[in-house]
Amino acid sequence: MNNKEENQYDLNSKQPNLVARDVTLGFGERAFSAAGAAVLSAVLVNPLDVAKTRLQAQAAGVPYNDQCRTSCFESNTMLPDMRSSPSCTRAVTGSESECALRYKGTFDVFYKVTQQEGIARLWRGTYASLALAIPTVGIYLPCYDILRNSLEELTSRNSPSLTPYVPLVSGAVARSLACITCYPIELARTRMQAFKDTQAGVKPPGVCKTLVGVISQVRTTNNLQRLQNYRYLWTGLGAQIARDVPFSAICWSTLEPLRRRIISLVSDQASIATILGANFSAGFVAGSIAAVVTCPLDVAKTRRQIEKDSSRASKMTTKHTLAEIWSDGGIKGLFAGAGPRVARAGPSVGIVVTFYEVVKYALRRRSWSKDRDTL
Repeated sequence: MNNKEENQYDLNSKQPNLVARDVTLGFGERAFSAAGAAVLSAVLVNPLDVAKTRLQAQAAGVPYNDQCRTSCFESNTMLPDMRSSPSCTRAVTGSESECALRYKGTFDVFYKVTQQEGIARLWRGTYASLALAIPTVGIYLPCYDILRNSLEELTSRNSPSLTPYVPLVSGAVARSLACITCYPIELARTRMQAFKDTQAGVKPPGVCKTLVGVISQVRTTNNLQRLQNYRYLWTGLGAQIARDVPFSAICWSTLEPLRRRIISLVSDQASIATILGANFSAGFVAGSIAAVVTCPLDVAKTRRQIEKDSSRASKMTTKHTLAEIWSDGGIKGLFAGAGPRVARAGPSVGIVVTFYEVVKYALRRRSWSKDRDTL
C-alpha cells in the first residue's frame, strides 16, 4: 500500500482508524451516505419544522382561524392586506379580539393542527423536504468533506495556525453552493408549511403547483417578462444564505473539535457505538447552538418567503426585514419559533451527521477489508 493508504488504515488492527481522514471515498459514495441521512432526518423532524414555520408566519401576520381568514385573505397578497386590516393588526399585537386565537407554542401548534387539519398536516411539505434534503445534503456534506480534507492538508503543510478555521470556511462555502442550487424547493416547502388550506375537500398544492404559483404572480403577455418571472423562484435567497452560511460556519466549527475531543477520550479505534455517540452528541450540541444564534435570520427568511406581493417581495432585503421584525415585535419577534427551531436543529444535525458517518464507516471498512485481503 502507498503512504496515503497507510495513513488511512492501521493494518495491524482489526478495525479501520476512526480519526483517519476518509480520503479514499469518492464523491458518489459520500453523496449516497448523505442522501440516506437526509431522508431519515426529513421524515423525523418535519413536525417541528411545521411548528416553527407556523409560529414565524403568525408573527408576520398570517391568520390561522376562520374569522381572520375571511377578513385578510380576500386577495392573493398577504402582508399588505393584514397591515390594513384592524382585526388582523390586533391579532399581531396580541390584544384580545376575535382574531386573537393564536398558536401559543410548539405543542399548541401540534394540538391545533391535529384537531383542525388532521395529524397528517404535521408532515405537510415532507415531499418537498425530501426533494430538498436529498440534493442539498447530497451536495453539502460531500463538498464539505472534500473541501475540509483538501484545506486541512494545505494548511497543515503551509500554515498550521489556520487549520482550526478550516471547518468554518469549508462549511460556509459548501452550504452556499447547496443553497443556491436547491433554493426554489426550499421556497415551495416554506409556503406549503406556512399556509392553511382555504378550501375544504380540495387537495393542497404540491411542490410543482406551488412554484408555478410563484412565477405566475405577475401576469403578462410579454415573453421577456415571463422569463424574468423565474427570478421569483429565488425570492428571499439572500436571507436564506444569510441564515445558512453563518449556521453552517458555527455548526461545523463547533462540531469538529467537539467530535474529535469525544473520540480521543474514548478510543482511536472505530466502533459503531463510538461513531454513534460521538457524532450524535457533537451534532446535537453544535446544531442547537447554531440554531439559537441564527434564529433572527431564520425569521427574516420565512417572512420574505411567504410574502405574496411580488413588487414588495422584489424590494425586500434582509436588513430591511430584520428592522421591520424588530419594529413589529422586538426581541420576541426576532426569536419567534426559536423553541421548535432549536428542538429540530439539534436532533436533525445529530441524525444527519451520525447516519452519514456510519455509512462512510461501513464503506471504509469494506475497502479496508479488501486491502487486507490483497496483502
